[in-house]
Amino acid sequence: MNTDGRNIVEHKELKPANGFVMLFILIALLIVCIGIFFFGVITVAGSNAPIGVGLIFLAAVVFILTCIGFSGLRIVGPNEALVLTLFGNYYGTIMNPGFFFVNPFSNYNNPNYKGPLEDGGDSVDVATVAASLATKGTTSGGSVKINTRNKKTISLKEMTLNNGTQKVNDVMGNPVIVSANVIWRVINPTKAVFNVENYSEFLSIQTDTTIRNIARLYPYDTFDDTFGILDDDVNHEGHASKSEQTLRGSSQEIAERMQIELQERVEFAGILIEDVRLTHIAYSEEIAAAMLQRQQASAVIAARTKIVDGAVGMVKMAIDKLNEDDICILDEERKAQMVSNLLVVLCSGKDAQPVVNSGSIY
Repeated sequence: MNTDGRNIVEHKELKPANGFVMLFILIALLIVCIGIFFFGVITVAGSNAPIGVGLIFLAAVVFILTCIGFSGLRIVGPNEALVLTLFGNYYGTIMNPGFFFVNPFSNYNNPNYKGPLEDGGDSVDVATVAASLATKGTTSGGSVKINTRNKKTISLKEMTLNNGTQKVNDVMGNPVIVSANVIWRVINPTKAVFNVENYSEFLSIQTDTTIRNIARLYPYDTFDDTFGILDDDVNHEGHASKSEQTLRGSSQEIAERMQIELQERVEFAGILIEDVRLTHIAYSEEIAAAMLQRQQASAVIAARTKIVDGAVGMVKMAIDKLNEDDICILDEERKAQMVSNLLVVLCSGKDAQPVVNSGSIY
């Protein structure tokens, strides 16, 4: 027991006997039992009945023990581990693949195991956390699919947790829909079995918690200070600075931070987080339309700004060219009128309709 009161089971790797050798011995014992049984029957039919009864009893006992011994045969596949207990105590873990013989009274432990009669098929959805968190509106179907047909062993292969989308608030309070994909594997099957009730559900819950904790520290997006956003970290309207990381623009860095925090949370369960990737980031439905309008307005303002900058440069170039070549001398009033007309033509959203003056300009 550690300092915080939790019972910690120390990992112990078993080196069991070879299963093929024990299978041969058990089959040989069965043949011997059959021979002793028939010899005892013959003896009972003869003159020495007590000895014959004793041989029959011995054959029956050895036969029962031999049959029990067959239950000690275990098969462990590649990238799998078998965690065993004996009379309620931790017995050991088989980490190597092969055919082995262990104590026949030892029992396997796999919290994800369900036999064919229980789930009736190939897989079981272990993310029952979706139902428990649905009332809080935090997920919409995250799941971990694990093949459980006769899977008494713990899989050490890399697996994928496709976490369901959940609604969180970013640093500015805007509701955002976020989902993540987690690549993980079990590196300590003893911890995975004994330290948590169900390590797959434990991982799913910790993933939801990690996404929520990290996503609320960042804004979904930032806006250019040309359109009224200040350069401070957060301005008086609650908008974040364009210099900081965002959920949309810095997904790689944020995913790496999620991986570090998630690894700290599941270390106790013997799980290694290989990778975390954000698979879906979007504004929630209730504000998506408003945010789209703001983005469209920003795009229109940026385009108009570019047009005005170009138009002013063209007007200045035209006036300078007229003065340099002495084409015509314009007073300040006529220059202002010319500037006004050129800006209308250049900045108009439609083709301008020219009006030709055939008389005097005065």
